[in-house]
Amino acid sequence: MSAGFARTPPPPYWVVTFTSQRNAREVDAYADAAERMFALASTQPGFLGMESVRDADGFGITLSYWADEASIAAWREHAEHRAIREYGRAQWYDHFEVRVAKVERAYSRRADA
Repeated sequence: MSAGFARTPPPPYWVVTFTSQRNAREVDAYADAAERMFALASTQPGFLGMESVRDADGFGITLSYWADEASIAAWREHAEHRAIREYGRAQWYDHFEVRVAKVERAYSRRADA
């Protein structure tokens, strides 16, 4: 999946935050689906990047960055994404939260800078 920090443009842009608690079912299938969704999202108009982490207990946070709300809506309705999302809700997650927000400000610092 994504490695490190997403390279986003100057704001404004949008972020979808997907916070989840995974169960122990179909671990390999889940990993394959996550990779596929990242690859597929990366080809969608308006996609800016993704950051994702998951701990050993299955708690994870994925941030996907988008140019605008229309791009988010199109991704939500993408047939393959919709199918895997429905399957995941039924099989892989004990709990999840989705939050959508507009990024108005962003700044960073690199230790080596």
